[in-house]
Amino acid sequence: MHLATGFFLLVFSLMVSADGLQSQLTPGGILVGQAAPGSRIVYGNQEVRVAKDGRFILGFGRDAELKQSYTEHFASGELKTFNLILKPRKYDIQRLTGIARKYISPDERVLSRIRREAQQVRAARVPDTDQEDFFNGFDWPVKGRISGVYGSQRVYNGQPGRPHYGLDIAVPTGTPVAAPADGVVRLVDPDLYYSGGTIIIDHGHGIFSSFLHLSKVSVQSGAAIKRGQTIGEVGATGRVTGAHLDWRYNWFDKRLDPALLTLGGQ
Repeated sequence: MHLATGFFLLVFSLMVSADGLQSQLTPGGILVGQAAPGSRIVYGNQEVRVAKDGRFILGFGRDAELKQSYTEHFASGELKTFNLILKPRKYDIQRLTGIARKYISPDERVLSRIRREAQQVRAARVPDTDQEDFFNGFDWPVKGRISGVYGSQRVYNGQPGRPHYGLDIAVPTGTPVAAPADGVVRLVDPDLYYSGGTIIIDHGHGIFSSFLHLSKVSVQSGAAIKRGQTIGEVGATGRVTGAHLDWRYNWFDKRLDPALLTLGGQ
């Protein structure tokens, strides 16, 4: 193998794919890349799944370095490294009061439950399947007032917490939640300690959507679901101060911004 001369620098913040899903080169965003026939894509130490038509996904977490790169291994043995420059972004600070003390500083007897549930959620996001419907983009699961945004640093009763990794949509308890794209349900739990009623859907290529604080779940783990299918109902379960949907996306363990992956506005 030999290294191709020079590097390829991508500095734009937006590239539009032919089928709807858009690249957003910023923390919390994705790259929808195009590889040559027979190529392999390596990002960091990870070989990335490439679709039959050559498309692939890279995801960037909230605090991703602004300089990124991946390498394309061509069938001929040639290598090319593509450098990416992400557009920086700023995050909001939100202050919440009235959160029960047990959720901020849980005692030792519930910590084992929290750790067990965290492992359960991580395991649900491990599969790397060849599902490709997500390339058509994602719809809104519900429509309503945005009450919390991705990346914001939340302060609970004056105590800083972890950054918020979802998009909160404030709608009444019982509002139906629709699947934003086709996929396979990987986790259903009506009562996780922090997130209450929770569903995680696998959309393929390491892309997973999550729906938190549900009052009702209407699907089973392992079920194949279709875009627009009702999967549950909005609630106020887990660590919340009121009814809303906390909607999240991951590329494996990288937490993505739902607002950057969604088709159209509300």
